[in-house]
Amino acid sequence: MAALIVVLWIASGPFFHFSDTWQLVINTGTTIVTFLMVFLIQRTQNKDSQAVHLKLNELVAAMSGASNRLINVESLSEGEIKILHAHFCKLVELAKADEKLTDSHSVEEAVERHSRKKSEATD
Repeated sequence: MAALIVVLWIASGPFFHFSDTWQLVINTGTTIVTFLMVFLIQRTQNKDSQAVHLKLNELVAAMSGASNRLINVESLSEGEIKILHAHFCKLVELAKADEKLTDSHSVEEAVERHSRKKSEATD
């Protein structure tokens, strides 16, 4: 349909003597279509993103040992997300010291387990 409109517009050029108004018609039309398409695409992306978030929330809620702090994390402020990011960066560092990366489920558990290992090693 878009190609047909462009062909009709080009074909009408000689009739309108390729005037500024003739060019303005296509420019205005493409601007309006672009503007509407941005909203349509954004709406589709928002719906898709929300569906993915819901699926991830369900997975986090269903997994035993998973941190429920991550459910609905997308609604947190940027500062709160940075705090959570730092929290999980610390978890990664603690997990690297463990034999298995899957042993720890939260920073609190990892710190406790890591402390226990250190105290057992010194005994």
